Amino acid sequence: MATEPDYVGIVLDAQAIKVLAHPLRSRMLSRLRSGGAATATELAAELNTNTGATSYHLRKLESVGLVTDTGEGEGKRRLWRASTQYHSWTNAAFRDDEDTATALSWLQRDYVHQFAERAERWIDAAPGWPAEWVDVLGLNDSFVVVTPEQMASLQQRLDDLLTEFRTAGAGDDRARKISVYCYARPTDHTPPGGSEGEAP
Repeated sequence: MATEPDYVGIVLDAQAIKVLAHPLRSRMLSRLRSGGAATATELAAELNTNTGATSYHLRKLESVGLVTDTGEGEGKRRLWRASTQYHSWTNAAFRDDEDTATALSWLQRDYVHQFAERAERWIDAAPGWPAEWVDVLGLNDSFVVVTPEQMASLQQRLDDLLTEFRTAGAGDDRARKISVYCYARPTDHTPPGGSEGEAP
């Protein structure tokens, strides 16, 4: 993935995937990435849990390099931030590791659920936004007929385009931080050369 100096990612290994595959941890990391640094107490209030739980799970995330103590907290109120702006993995790398593959499957499903929740919250909030924003945000889908190599090229070009616009509006009072999701799937879930698969 093309990156810029202040847009840093991490490739998840098996241990990190297993740690992150937890309903509270995945949401805590998402919150720190989207909303900035926070204390365990602040995270507990936002995520409807208790400080003991958030403190424990922050340490678990820290153990695999996903969050870090900023050192800016006061007393025992440690201030935590996400260590990176994004993470990635290679799906095929864990096909022969049943435990990690199961954790990864759960994590991907959890991300889909989180996306659906956020998309519904935007639908509720959209009527209060100016038309100039409402008209350029929301869902969009299309179809392409490609080989795996062409799909990889498309993904790279999308990554490059996102990098180009990463901070394009910085310094403009009209600019807002926007979440952009890219999700690709085959319309026919039957594997190439196979005869069985999930119905489209």
